[in-house]
Amino acid sequence: MPEEDLIELKFRLYDGSDIGPFRYSPASTIAMLKERIVAEWPKDKKVAPKAANDVKLICSGKILENSRTVGQCKTPFGELPNGVITMHAVVQPSLAKPKSAEKKINENPKQSICSCSIL
Repeated sequence: MPEEDLIELKFRLYDGSDIGPFRYSPASTIAMLKERIVAEWPKDKKVAPKAANDVKLICSGKILENSRTVGQCKTPFGELPNGVITMHAVVQPSLAKPKSAEKKINENPKQSICSCSIL
């Protein structure tokens, strides 16, 4: 692939620091970018993703879907010569139900209460 077809991206973290810039093919998926972000995440950060699914990428105010490609997400600003596109990388760990909360729900069966009056 010719060098001019590659898209240059950097990823802004929560504290204002950046990962990158890196050059990607327009056919690269958002899922591939997330894997790279997890691998390149600075070790000294208090908040860090454990897996690619813990990362949300935001570009132009939109959360990017894993199945989309870099080329599909490219904004008009990406057309600038030698322009670097900044995407925001937000760590949002997947939420798992705590077993104790699940147990409490199952211990209390649903009850029907009717406060209707028939005249």
